[in-house]
Amino acid sequence: MKIAIAQTKYKTGDFAFNFEQIIKYAEAVNCELIIFPECDIEELGGKDLAYDKKCQSEQVNFYEQLANKNYEKAILIGDILIQNGEIQISEDGFFDINDNSVYVDSIYRDDVICDLYVLAKNKYFVKEDYFNFIDSIHTRNDFVFINSVCMADQNIYAGGSFAKNRENELVLHLPECEEYCTVVDFDKPIEYREIPIEELIHKVTTFALKEYCENTGIKQVILGLSGGIDSALVAALASDAIGPENVLGIMMPSMYSSQGSVTDSIELAQNLGIKTEKHSITPLFENFMNEIAHERNGGLPEENLQARLRALILMYFSNRDNRLLLTTSNKSESAMGFGTLYGDLAGGLNLICDLTKTNVYKLSNYINRNGEIIPQAIIDKAPSAELHPNQKDQDRLPPYEILDDIIEMYLEQNKPLDEIYAKHNKEIVDEVVRKIYSFQFKRKQCCLGVRLTERSFAGGVDLPIMQRFY
Repeated sequence: MKIAIAQTKYKTGDFAFNFEQIIKYAEAVNCELIIFPECDIEELGGKDLAYDKKCQSEQVNFYEQLANKNYEKAILIGDILIQNGEIQISEDGFFDINDNSVYVDSIYRDDVICDLYVLAKNKYFVKEDYFNFIDSIHTRNDFVFINSVCMADQNIYAGGSFAKNRENELVLHLPECEEYCTVVDFDKPIEYREIPIEELIHKVTTFALKEYCENTGIKQVILGLSGGIDSALVAALASDAIGPENVLGIMMPSMYSSQGSVTDSIELAQNLGIKTEKHSITPLFENFMNEIAHERNGGLPEENLQARLRALILMYFSNRDNRLLLTTSNKSESAMGFGTLYGDLAGGLNLICDLTKTNVYKLSNYINRNGEIIPQAIIDKAPSAELHPNQKDQDRLPPYEILDDIIEMYLEQNKPLDEIYAKHNKEIVDEVVRKIYSFQFKRKQCCLGVRLTERSFAGGVDLPIMQRFY
C-alpha cells in the first residue's frame, strides 16, 4: 500500500482553513492512504470551545464535507478514517484499508500486530523529551507518528513526524515547525538528524511568534530595550520571526542606567535592523516623587515605580500602534519573583519565559554562531535591573549556575529535596524553593508564554498561591 503523511498546519477553530489544508495535500499526492494529524477542536487546544454547540456542529460538518469529496484514496485524520465517501470510527482502533490492517491509537503499545501502526496524537514540544521520543518507539510493525504544526496557546505542536519500518529502522523524519507532505518508503532506512537543542528552541520560539501574530491579526511588536541579555535575545527572536521592520525597541533609561544600557541597545538595534526610540523615565519619576510621594526613602516602592513607568510608556505605544508587547522575563527571574507586576511583567506574549538565565545565554550564543548579532558587551556584562546605584542580580540571587540547576532539578526534573541537598547548599536550596512558592501569585498574573519544558510555569506546574508547607 502506498502511504503518504501530511504534517499539516492547522488553526484552532478555523474549520475553513483546516479543510483547505487537508484538501490541498489530499489532491496533491498520489497514494492509497494519506495520513493527517488529528484535527478535533479539543486536540488543537480548543479547551472549553469544544463544548460550544455551534463549534461542535461545525466540526461534524467539517468531516462530512471531506467525506462528500469521495476521493479514491483513504484519508486518515487522527483516528477518523474517511474512505469511499464514508466517515469511519473504530471502537478497537483497527481499520481495513485496501486489505491492510491499520491500527490507530493515541499511545504506543508494543503488543499490537498490524500492517501499519499509526500513532495519532498531537504532541507539544518539550526540549527534554524531543531527542528520546524516536528511540522510545520499538516497533515490529510499519509505524508512523504524525504531528501537526500549530500553536495552541502555550503549547507548540512542532511537527517532527517520523516513520519506522517493522525492523525498527527509521525511514522518515520530517522537519520541525514546517508543513511537509511526502510518500513513505519503508524499505529505505535513513540516518537520524541530530539537531542542536538551541536550534530547535530557536525554531519553536520564532514559529510561536509568527503563529501568534498570524492568528490574532497583529503585524508588529514592541519591547523595552534595557541593554541586557534578556531583551536583546527577545529582540533577535522577534526580528527572525516577523522581520526587523516590524519590531520597535524602546530605550527608557533612568538616573541609575549605565551608559551601556543605551549604547549597547543602539548597537543591537543596528545589527538587527530594528527601529528604536528613546524616552527617559527620569522626568516622570521625579515628577511622581515630588507631586505624589512627597518623600524619598528608596527601596522597593521606588524600584517598582521605575518598572511601572516603563510599562506605561510601552503600553501607550502598544495601544497607539496596535503592537504586541513582548515581555522579556526569563524562568530564573520568574521562579524567584524577580519582576514587577504591571511593570516589566506586563505584556501579551513571553518567548523566553521557559528559559533559565543559563539557557538564555546559550540561545544568545547560538544566534551569534555566524557572527556578532547580539553585542558581546551585552553577553559579557553582569546582569542588572539598574533600579538603584550599582545594582547587580547576584546581590539578591544565588549565582545563576547554581540557581538554574536547583530550578531545573526541583521543577523540571521533579527531584526530591534530599537529592538536591546532596549537590547544593541546603540553606540556598530551601530559600529557592520557598521563593518558588511565595511568588506564584505573580506568575498567575503573567501573560501567555511559550512552553519549552514538561514542567513549565506556562503549563505543567500549578502551585498553590495559599499554602503553609514551604
